[in-house]
Amino acid sequence: MTPRRHFLSALLTVPGAFAEQLSLTPAQAEGPFYPDKLPLDTDNDLLAVNKNITPAVGEVTYLSGRILDARGEPIRNAQVEIWQVDHHGAYLHSRTNNADKRDVNFQGFGRFLTASTGEYLFRTVKPVVYPGRTRHIHMAILPPGGKRFVTQVYVAGEPKNANDGVLRGIRDPKARESVIVPFAPLPGSKIGELTARFDVVLGFTSPG
Repeated sequence: MTPRRHFLSALLTVPGAFAEQLSLTPAQAEGPFYPDKLPLDTDNDLLAVNKNITPAVGEVTYLSGRILDARGEPIRNAQVEIWQVDHHGAYLHSRTNNADKRDVNFQGFGRFLTASTGEYLFRTVKPVVYPGRTRHIHMAILPPGGKRFVTQVYVAGEPKNANDGVLRGIRDPKARESVIVPFAPLPGSKIGELTARFDVVLGFTSPG
């Protein structure tokens, strides 16, 4: 098993790892750049497109967390999607900015189906700032028996957070802080990899 695969497997087998204080995650707009044509590869590793051995450019980040219901119970078989810009600020979308510079080695979109622990995990890159927006990753969750929920993940310590209109649109300070998470160095990584932990608490009760 490769070191990366070992890390992914180990993280997903730690019950309650990095558990945070329970509070409902605020919903946010999907935005105009949800892929208008999904890639052939939609797995949870956004740095490797199909069998291409050339990795995407950027700060490698392991984004993980749990999908929980209103009682704090993990939600099994929830489909989690993320989409974001690449290192050049380009989305996987026909109307993206910097389309001519888009990193073809970056998948730009990924999916993950949670197991009994409610855990999800993606390997991606740390998002960059682009005109009009601070660093962020879009996320959508479709839980069994529930409605599709969309939110965004933000990078703690980013100066442009203070002036981002979408982020500032979350009026409740506690709710706003809940979507801002540290992108911290991965212990033992020799290539500067990062980890980010983002638990999502949905406002409904899972049927179990």
